[in-house]
Amino acid sequence: MVISLYKWLLLLPFLVSGNLFFHPTYKEYHPYYVSVTEIEYSNADKEIQVACKIFTDDFEQALKGMYNTKIDLYHPKDKVLLDKQIAGYIQKHLHLKADGKTLNLNYAGFEIEGEAAWCFFSAGNITTVKNIEIFNDLLYEHKKEQVNIMHTKVNGDRKSGRLSYPDTGIQFTF
Repeated sequence: MVISLYKWLLLLPFLVSGNLFFHPTYKEYHPYYVSVTEIEYSNADKEIQVACKIFTDDFEQALKGMYNTKIDLYHPKDKVLLDKQIAGYIQKHLHLKADGKTLNLNYAGFEIEGEAAWCFFSAGNITTVKNIEIFNDLLYEHKKEQVNIMHTKVNGDRKSGRLSYPDTGIQFTF
């Protein structure tokens, strides 16, 4: 599974701005609305691996809005249901195409890391990747200030980009 090479990227703005991430009122307010999506093609496994890092408080609000129920990522009452809700939300808001072919993202699970949730997906049976198209509007319905950062890696070649509301699409050629 893709493990974050860029975990620091989410922390950098907070460190630069006076360590707001660790401020006591962080849960009530944070000045940045950012997600990071890492997409990596594994030639050995012939699959694309995807990891999305999303602030838990924002993610819980977006899930609550979609499913009209209270969501607790830290202490889920029904883990199986929560997994279905997470998969459904991300599959609705994140779409990938590799070389023009729409990919079916298979949910692999999630884990909590501090104030963020990592959600993992994969798409298999992919022989080569020369072009990746991404549709990403994660959390746009929650905050118009949302920024979605994408990192892609194919055969050691890494490319990155960002989408800010209302932009939803980006493409990388390798």
